[in-house]
Amino acid sequence: MQKKLLTVSVVAAFAALALAGCGKEEPKPAPKAEAPAAPAAPPPPPQIVVKIGHVAPLTGNIAHLGKDNENGARLAVDDLNAMGIAVDGKKLVFELVGEDDQADPKTGTVVAQKLVDAKVNAVVGHLNSGTTIPASKIYNDAGIAQISPSATNPTYTQQGFKTAFRVMANDVQQGSVLGSYAAKSLNAKTVAIIDDRTAYGQGLADEVEKAAKAGGAAVVAREFTKNDATDFTAILTKIKGKKPDVIFYGGMDAQAGPMLKQIKTLGIKTKFLTGDGGCSPEMIKLAGDASEGVYCSQAGLPLDKMPRGADFEKRYKAKFNTDVQIYSPYSYDAVLVIADAIKRANSADPAKIVAELPNTATEGVTGKVQFDDKGDVKNGAITVYTVKGGKLDVLEVQGGSLVAKAEAAVKDAVKDAKEAAKEAAGDAAKAVGQAATAVGQEAKKVEEAVKK
Repeated sequence: MQKKLLTVSVVAAFAALALAGCGKEEPKPAPKAEAPAAPAAPPPPPQIVVKIGHVAPLTGNIAHLGKDNENGARLAVDDLNAMGIAVDGKKLVFELVGEDDQADPKTGTVVAQKLVDAKVNAVVGHLNSGTTIPASKIYNDAGIAQISPSATNPTYTQQGFKTAFRVMANDVQQGSVLGSYAAKSLNAKTVAIIDDRTAYGQGLADEVEKAAKAGGAAVVAREFTKNDATDFTAILTKIKGKKPDVIFYGGMDAQAGPMLKQIKTLGIKTKFLTGDGGCSPEMIKLAGDASEGVYCSQAGLPLDKMPRGADFEKRYKAKFNTDVQIYSPYSYDAVLVIADAIKRANSADPAKIVAELPNTATEGVTGKVQFDDKGDVKNGAITVYTVKGGKLDVLEVQGGSLVAKAEAAVKDAVKDAKEAAKEAAGDAAKAVGQAATAVGQEAKKVEEAVKK
């Protein structure tokens, strides 16, 4: 009986499980209503990437000058991108493609071809005349505009290339000023000339020699060195025996600084003159107190006399945490000139940029940039400096943008007017006081007369 009951219980249990398995499923919760899909973001506006090539020595003994050039171009690219410029309904996105030519002509041609292969729209560079000139044929053959901010040898723009431009004065202008300054302002009867055998150094020295002779000075020595030399003792000892009134050096600051130290060590008592390649804060740093009283020139206006120089200097220092060397305002303007040509052409096509560049009239940091029929900048300025208290001090400015001159004149006039107004106001107040005193005295006399 017990066994039977157990069997019935087991069967009942299996039956219950079977009924549970065959029963209805628990109702599932109703699916939640899906949130409406967010509207699709509008597609980004079409863009045109404009590649600006830049070439300068970023390694070697004048890398500080190359970096200065590159910084100027980079600041311009950043400014242009912030403006949101568009052509043909498409936003322009500027991109700087930098290359290092090591101040070497062979390397210069290699990186020039590299930029052509990268399909850059235009090129700012090179820094040195010795790299700019051989590279210019490669850009010309490719139909790509090249604007140098610092190469000053005249040959660059005298080759007949429609793609070659520069935004600062050339060595004919600068050499003429320096040679004349030596003969007339420094009263040099004899001049010794040293150059570094580069296209820049030798070319500038040639122009200085012509102008010095034209001014009545005799060239008593013409020596040369290399642009990577550091010991000039043999050359300077030879020159010391000639007792020149002025030594001119055509080359860069990396040699000018040590040369000045060696001149002092050898006890050579003479004035020292150099061009824009040596006219930098780095030259003063390298020469130390031997740089005091040195004369030099830059192919452009002083930074504080440029129409937008003060603002550029402030923003440059804030962005790169270093001081302007020499050429960065010109590399900045070179980029602006390219952008302006693109806007006028309504196209970033390299051929259309080249076609528009002769029509340039761009207001830049350095002044109004316009080109002559060779591609040289019009109204290029030459500034002569002396080193005073460890800093470059302006002696005189020759030439220069008429706009820059006019703006500088206006600023000076406003300053003079304010001072005159202040002085006049003081004089007027004094006159009024004197008149009031006189009236008071007369009134007193009248009062006394009435009493009598």
